[in-house]
Amino acid sequence: MSQTITIRKGLDINMKGKAEKILVENAKSKNISIQPPNFTALTPKLLVKVGDKVKAGSPVFFDKYRESIQFVSPSSGTVKDIVRGAKRRVMEIIIEADAEISYLEAKQTDVQQLDGAAVKEMMLSAGLWPFLRMRPIDIIADPKDTPKAIFISSFDSNPLAPDNNFILDGKSAEFNSGIELLNKLTDGKVHLQTRKSANDVFKNAKGVQVNLVKGAHPAGNVGVQMHHIDPINKGEVVWYINPQDVLILGRYSLTGKYDATKIVAVTGENIAERKYVKTLIGSS
Repeated sequence: MSQTITIRKGLDINMKGKAEKILVENAKSKNISIQPPNFTALTPKLLVKVGDKVKAGSPVFFDKYRESIQFVSPSSGTVKDIVRGAKRRVMEIIIEADAEISYLEAKQTDVQQLDGAAVKEMMLSAGLWPFLRMRPIDIIADPKDTPKAIFISSFDSNPLAPDNNFILDGKSAEFNSGIELLNKLTDGKVHLQTRKSANDVFKNAKGVQVNLVKGAHPAGNVGVQMHHIDPINKGEVVWYINPQDVLILGRYSLTGKYDATKIVAVTGENIAERKYVKTLIGSS
């Protein structure tokens, strides 16, 4: 049953410099960077070396202490450099991207015929697992857990945050396919939090409990939403995921390809051309 929650002690900070609703397609970057330090509590073990050729979806490294969690290349290309820091800690894997992306294609499967264990195995092998985060500890979700619920916040209430209504417009097929995967991973509900102004992709999403959120920032914070809708009790685990990451899951389910395309907002008062840019994860 849907819920309506109201944040009464919030504050929206109206900063200048929001992105205009203009989309720049295929903004390509010569180099793609994957940075292990961006992931809390991760110790990477490399699967590639400088000079290796990779495809989009090829494994690049895995978590030393949770070996089933793989990280894959967002683009095809050549491993240009592996940047190390103190004590030879891996800081960055730089891939020189091909002009045309070639994908490591997987066999397409009917998700409806898979159980939770099979979906989990598919996501781990495809490099999709790092998109799932867990609370109360904000790290990559543990594949050994079964969350009591999975949360998706359809909006971000931070200043100058991108408009997901614009970004996900017309992408119902990918979004619903991604949600179908998420439903296989929990015995509980998948919660989707929306504003009254949400577009049809969110309002008509299938397989989710759509909850209406009112009030100012931090209304878009998924932790705040969890607290009001389904609080985490001792010993419980809840997962969450970004709406654009749900699209990546859905595209993989539909095509068998790891398509790491994302749309980012270029914002700020001093930016001359404030637009939305379609590019790849890890772009310069």
